[in-house]
Amino acid sequence: MSTQSPQSAPDVQPAPQRRSGAVRVVLIAAGFTVLLTVGIVPRLDARAALQQQTAALAVPTVQVTLPTIAPPDQTLVLPGDIEAYQQTPIFARTNGYLKAWYADIGTHVKAGQLLATIDAPEVDAALRQARADEQQAQANDQFAQVSATRWQQLVQTHAVSQQDTDMKDSDAQAKHAALLAAQSNVARLAQMQSYEKVYAPFDGVITARNIDVGALIDAGSVGGPAREMFDLAQTGVLRVYADVPQNNASASLDGTSACLEVSQVAGTCLPGTVARNAGAINAVTRTLRIEVDVPNKDGAVLPGSYGQVRLSVKAAQPGLSLPVNTLLYRPEGLQVATVDAEHKVLLKTIKPGRDFGTRIEVASGLAATDRVILNPSDSITNGQAVRVSTSATAGSSTAPANGAGSRS
Repeated sequence: MSTQSPQSAPDVQPAPQRRSGAVRVVLIAAGFTVLLTVGIVPRLDARAALQQQTAALAVPTVQVTLPTIAPPDQTLVLPGDIEAYQQTPIFARTNGYLKAWYADIGTHVKAGQLLATIDAPEVDAALRQARADEQQAQANDQFAQVSATRWQQLVQTHAVSQQDTDMKDSDAQAKHAALLAAQSNVARLAQMQSYEKVYAPFDGVITARNIDVGALIDAGSVGGPAREMFDLAQTGVLRVYADVPQNNASASLDGTSACLEVSQVAGTCLPGTVARNAGAINAVTRTLRIEVDVPNKDGAVLPGSYGQVRLSVKAAQPGLSLPVNTLLYRPEGLQVATVDAEHKVLLKTIKPGRDFGTRIEVASGLAATDRVILNPSDSITNGQAVRVSTSATAGSSTAPANGAGSRS
């Protein structure tokens, strides 16, 4: 019986083993895919989202407003100096001693009321002498006129010479001239005597009395300075002086209504009218001096007080108005940042006009359709991309529409 030599097994794996290896490869690939999906892809998405968010945040969001038409009226509040409508010191016109006074400080007097009496015996004596001289001159004049008339009749009969007649005529003219001089001297001294009584020149209140009974009254004719006897002020109407800025000086101010605020009458604005203006700008202050007449019949406001004049000024051609929080102070001048159609910043230099406090008038450099950025950053530049906020309309402002309460 023959024997067969053993043969080696063929190098081929069984079918189940091949299938298990393929399954493992598939599982490994699936696991790698799951890990890629769960770990790497979200990170890539988060990075992309972060980049997108960073790019979005790089474009600032701004609020814009549209210019509005500035109000034609602007209320100016100006410091005012309050003075009496008339105020004058009263001096004596003759020398003497004070005999009596009849009005003290605070006394309301009428025009023509007697204020004081001066005792001036020298003036009285001089007047009596002047009247005696007048009577003498009048007698001499009458005699000279009669003599001249008689000599004119005698010369016609050749009883006297023509030369003597002419001398009588000349003497009559001289005597008449002496009479006129005497009468003029009497009138002068009578006027001086009338100054012994001091009267009030107008209705008012005595604000000062600087004399007393027995005081020496010097009218300044003896070399010394004249001394004020009384100070009289008319307070029924007050003159209030205020200075209007040059920007508002072009308006027609005469006849404009105004009112006066003073601490004595709290919460009340006394009505008045602009009576006149200086007609020229003060070269130092660049302001126009105006005078406001304020009735003060009850005397509630005292001359010399401090007050504020509230004045409404009209503009002939009002410009555009913007909130003050849109302004940029740059070396190029006053600027605002606008947003163009491509959502990019465009800086515009403007010329300011009237100041309304929380708003300002733009005289030039801006169009009514420009979208102006509110609260722009100091680093904003031309061409910078921005995003306009649509959450709220920024066109409203807290500033009063009529300009009330504006600064001067």
